[in-house]
Amino acid sequence: MVAFGKKLKETQIQEWQGYYINYKLLKKKVNRYTQQIQVGAENRLNVLKDFARMLDDQIEKIVLFLLEQQGALASRLSDLGEHHDALSQHQDGSRISELQEAYRAVGHDLLRLLFFVEMNATGLRKILKKFDKRFGYRFTDYYVKTRANHPYSQLRQVFKHVGIGAVVGAISRNLAELQDHQGSYISIYDQPALSHPDPVVDSIKAAVNRLSHSTNFLEFLGKHAFIMQEELPSPSGDQDVEQRYHFTSLLLNLVNTFLYMVNTYVIVPTADNYSLSLGAAATLCGVIIGSMAVAQVFSSVYFSAWSNRSYLKPLVFSSIVLLVGNTLYAMAYDLNSIAVLLIGRLFCGLGSARAVNRRYISDCVPLKLRMRASAGFVSASALGMACGPALACLFQTNFKIYKLTFNEDTLPGWVMALLWLVYLLWLWISFREPPLETKENLVPQEANAGLLINCTVDNGSTRPLLLNSEAKQKDENDDQELDNDDHDEDDEDSKITHRPVTSIMSAYRLLTPSVKVQLFVYFMLKYAMEILLAESSVITEHYFIWSTSRVAIFLACLGLTVLPVNIIVGNYISNIFEER
Repeated sequence: MVAFGKKLKETQIQEWQGYYINYKLLKKKVNRYTQQIQVGAENRLNVLKDFARMLDDQIEKIVLFLLEQQGALASRLSDLGEHHDALSQHQDGSRISELQEAYRAVGHDLLRLLFFVEMNATGLRKILKKFDKRFGYRFTDYYVKTRANHPYSQLRQVFKHVGIGAVVGAISRNLAELQDHQGSYISIYDQPALSHPDPVVDSIKAAVNRLSHSTNFLEFLGKHAFIMQEELPSPSGDQDVEQRYHFTSLLLNLVNTFLYMVNTYVIVPTADNYSLSLGAAATLCGVIIGSMAVAQVFSSVYFSAWSNRSYLKPLVFSSIVLLVGNTLYAMAYDLNSIAVLLIGRLFCGLGSARAVNRRYISDCVPLKLRMRASAGFVSASALGMACGPALACLFQTNFKIYKLTFNEDTLPGWVMALLWLVYLLWLWISFREPPLETKENLVPQEANAGLLINCTVDNGSTRPLLLNSEAKQKDENDDQELDNDDHDEDDEDSKITHRPVTSIMSAYRLLTPSVKVQLFVYFMLKYAMEILLAESSVITEHYFIWSTSRVAIFLACLGLTVLPVNIIVGNYISNIFEER
């Protein structure tokens, strides 16, 4: 895409300039709305309706131009198809080369069109983000949901790439037939994976993938699901992530998540009996269960920092610590020591590598697979939460080997220690350490991005929004890069707002009231859930005379409801009712 951007002629850029989303005009309109609302000259309802109408006009202009260009490309492909048919009757090597170049020229023009749509999709996202930031109103959700779901919406045309897909298919098929298969004309439908695909086809596929990501992001905004990354990947970024991706390594991270959740909840049904066996009160089970979560607070910090340099070493260290922690937990029975029991649980908490698991998914899984990987992470956590208590049902036995006791209290520790040992061996054999990004690798990407921007963006009044391929921090400065001549108070506030925080209190002051409420609600939910889990065995045994097996089944059923309830609330109820 960068090479293509270098070849664009200034006249071609000027020709399309008027069809880009007019970001500068919309930004000035947002500033004017702000002033009018402050002095009471406008109300919010009129502002929302007027801004929505302006966006509708902008999108309609983009979509109509897109359809016009698709028709022009289709007409050219139709003419080339006639030449192709004539050539099949009278083979001529020089004419085959000319026809290949003609198809490649159409491919380059299609790349221009794909980049045009991608730039405008990014521009739409950023102006919606700016509007929400300025007015504190979730206009983005309203606009995208209402426009995307309406059958006559112009915005819906941006989401669907049927016309573009047909053009891509025509170019790919004809180039595949002409390249390295002169005289045989093997179809891509019969042989999908050609040994030497045309570079133009590869560029088109990469551009279509990026376009899909950009429009999918708008759809997720409308569904209140901010799972995908806010930034669109660059071609070089896509290639880097593809090189870092390894399915077995991803699977090992998900298994780590699953085993850790099993490790957390497998002791819950028997923790009160274990406390009584060691001469302590049954209510000490709350301390035994909670000590692991307390240690996890500290492990999240050093594992997050460690994952900047390696993924394998933190996972190996985590497995060893969890192996030691579970062994200590099991041996505390024969040592008759509450201290050893608590130390074992603290070790288990210090071995929490969930931060590494999340980091691996975000850094080493391609964007097209990241949604599935994130869903797998959530599913593994929920499944582990259910399997932990269910596993405790199987430990209703009592025997000794030498001086070691194996019963319902110690078997959770011994079994988990064995599972972590097996996992450690599998990890050491199968995990592939992804290559870490270096500063040297990042500099050429920035330079290439600058070349592309210089070729595609003019300093006129209808300047399109820049496409950025860096991380979220750089995304926050995009508005300032677009309008270097516009140094208003909002830009100054933005610079101050996005300075890195230096303390917990400074970070807390940056949170909006809505975010503070959400964090408080989340804390109370976790608080109530942990109380229910930690004291379930004590309460049910005291009031209902439940056995350990019944408690384990009860907790397993609770764990199985987590994922379905989240799906129902997140995908359906949140789209019907307001968040409050």
